[in-house]
Amino acid sequence: MEPNAPPLLPLLKQYFGFRSFRPLQEEIIRDALAGRDVFALLPTGGGKSLCFQLPAMTRDGLTVVVSPLIALMKDQVDALQASGVPATFLNSSLPAGEARARLRGLHQGEYRLLYAAPERLMLSGVMSDLQRWNVNLLAIDEAHCISEWGHDFRPEYRQLAGLRQLFPKVPMMALTATATDRVRQDIVALLQLREPCCYVASFNRPNLTYRVFAKNKPYEQLLDFLRKRPRESGIVYCQSRKSTESVAERLNEAGVKARPYHAGLTPRERSEHQDLFLRDEVRVVCATIAFGMGINKPNVRFVVHYDLPKNIEGYYQETGRAGRDGLPSECVLLFSAGDVMKQTRFIDEKPSAKERNIAHEQLRQMVHYAESAGCRRGELLGYFGETSAEDNCGGCDNCLSPRDTYDGTLAAQKFLSCLYRIRQQSGFEFGMNQIVEVLTGAETESIRKWGHEKLSTYGIGNEHSRPEWKAIGRELIRLGLVRQAPAEKFQVLGLTEEGLAVIKQRKPVKLTLPVSAPAPAEHRTGEIACDELLFERLVRLRKQLADERAVPPHIVFSDVSLRQMARDYPGSERDLARISGMSARKLQEFGPVVLAVIVGHLETQPRQIFADASFEGPRKPTGMRRSAATDDGPYDEDLFEQLRAVRRKLAEERNLPAYIILHDSALRHLARAYPQTEEELAQIPHVGAKKAADFGEQFLAAITEHTRTRRQSSG
Repeated sequence: MEPNAPPLLPLLKQYFGFRSFRPLQEEIIRDALAGRDVFALLPTGGGKSLCFQLPAMTRDGLTVVVSPLIALMKDQVDALQASGVPATFLNSSLPAGEARARLRGLHQGEYRLLYAAPERLMLSGVMSDLQRWNVNLLAIDEAHCISEWGHDFRPEYRQLAGLRQLFPKVPMMALTATATDRVRQDIVALLQLREPCCYVASFNRPNLTYRVFAKNKPYEQLLDFLRKRPRESGIVYCQSRKSTESVAERLNEAGVKARPYHAGLTPRERSEHQDLFLRDEVRVVCATIAFGMGINKPNVRFVVHYDLPKNIEGYYQETGRAGRDGLPSECVLLFSAGDVMKQTRFIDEKPSAKERNIAHEQLRQMVHYAESAGCRRGELLGYFGETSAEDNCGGCDNCLSPRDTYDGTLAAQKFLSCLYRIRQQSGFEFGMNQIVEVLTGAETESIRKWGHEKLSTYGIGNEHSRPEWKAIGRELIRLGLVRQAPAEKFQVLGLTEEGLAVIKQRKPVKLTLPVSAPAPAEHRTGEIACDELLFERLVRLRKQLADERAVPPHIVFSDVSLRQMARDYPGSERDLARISGMSARKLQEFGPVVLAVIVGHLETQPRQIFADASFEGPRKPTGMRRSAATDDGPYDEDLFEQLRAVRRKLAEERNLPAYIILHDSALRHLARAYPQTEEELAQIPHVGAKKAADFGEQFLAAITEHTRTRRQSSG
């Protein structure tokens, strides 16, 4: 540990409500505080944001966070402000007046964290301002965007290299959730990181279950899946804009609240649909890949791929939107040979041979994942260069219900013999389509051109359809009996030595039955067993609190926090402080009403014992102390409405959300206590000296006028 290193755990609990770090977080934070450059590859849900948010609260100065995602900026800043962290963002979504107000605050040192898009940050005026704002850390989020080999390359990220020249002594932190070795090397080189401390966490997401089902009447499959999860929300990824709209429309007709999301919608429509999803007003978003990276919603319980993704990296990124809170969540892929053919046609239309070959290889890897009979978690980890610790992960369809094998010797002999005969006759190799057309006796121009109808293997495979033969061919590639290599316009197939031995020595071949379409299993490992009735009551309370503050529910409390409350029955503020995610600010602001709901529940319902090995039984409530500071009793409703009108006017004048001025809970306290001076106003819970000074005159005037009018009417 560095000398004079700040204590981190008290700040972690105070601002973020956690008592311990996730893997690698503390090491990354301490290196950044020591002035070292850092490269951090942490999977989605691994806590990347905390690595730059917590250092910002340990010292004076400004942490600048580069992010390409406007929606994510707002979501993270809302969450930080709710926890008492002075943070802001600058991007194109802000009106001119609001942007100027935030710039004034930055000049006056009011913020510890600034989020900005790369193109905004690199403007000459902003760069000049940065040099006056005492920048102590530069955090580049989604750093893979700087590499052309990354799955989401953004040219504007290349400009960020200029930050090193402008701030040679300021440490830089590059963070990403998905990056192969080549992309990692690009990030370090292009950002000019100086001897960075490199951290690469495991890509394993043990709380996610991966399943692949044969695509058969996909809408009915999806609707059945959703009806078995009536209180859960998730994302359905579709290949086209048209699909997102048609699926969302049909779901709404079936009583499932859903919205489409794609680049063809107006910015206002996209923002509206996203906000509805974040606020739990909509259960399902049907989206193209344009949706997801900017979503900081921790309780996405499922991600369904309605169509086949283009590559493993994108698939991993999209499934990573599920279960960010660590609770069990499901990732379902609907797979069909038809989707493979569609993707292949799109790839073949690319003008560049290099692009075609890369895309074909990426698609091959994706299809291999979908058709593989091996552990799906192991396949994903292997793609990123990580070895799975277990042969059976217990969290994918192939490990939970291994697929049967069958004697595929005859089919393998036919396919391999066809490859051999074509190579022998033509002198060169062909792609999958030509092999399958020969086996099934197709009458095509290509068959006639090369004289393949004269081969002894022509038409010997009519017992299988063309999609079935292609699936068999892909499995023979996975088994190492067939090799696949790029040619000028497409991938060609050839025999390996092992494949030739199968033909000549008549070796037996076992093939795996293709994926089927049973209903997903309901079992979930890792779920926090709790009092489900109390959990539902706390969910409703969370929604009410969130609506009052105009923020998404997860910013108030995560599902993990609510389930722990519904398991442990905290009966005092001390008990409540032990709940994960319960920061000091949230305890002060929400503690009394949460405790009231729990006590009220226990007065009408018996406490439950849960079958959770880690749970020793519910704690006995320690009682509720009601005082002037915590009493949430009757208040003057007429005055409350007048105070809300004052708040609305102040918010409109400052172009701020109303809850930033004062929360409803503070207005109720005012309508109960009738403060007469600024000092009395500052003592009201959730007001404080600063807000009393900023807004006290208007609120006190309203209280005085209301009191005078009431006296006159009663006199």
